[in-house]
Amino acid sequence: MSLVKRIKSLCNDKKVTFAEVERKIGISNGQIRRWDNVSPKSETLQKVADYFNVSVDYLLGRTDKKTLVEDDETIAAHHDGEEWTEEELEEIEEFKRFVAMRREARKNKGD
Repeated sequence: MSLVKRIKSLCNDKKVTFAEVERKIGISNGQIRRWDNVSPKSETLQKVADYFNVSVDYLLGRTDKKTLVEDDETIAAHHDGEEWTEEELEEIEEFKRFVAMRREARKNKGD
């Protein structure tokens, strides 16, 4: 699937148009459609990926995994090379529960 087709699919999923995405990320009108013939700048491609919360690799067809982080995946972070303490791991779990609660509240608010 081409870059433009992948972006079109993401637009359909999010119920937005190319024009809305272009305005939101600050690129000129019609630019995304031109990417069928001209390669975008890497910075612009990253803006599109960030907008849809996907990787540039997904946009380029290097992977079919849409999301950057799956719900059942563990999120890794640098911690100055030290192991996480049990207290820190519990704080991370509390934060994950908080985020899940907020997502559910937003989802229910939209119903």
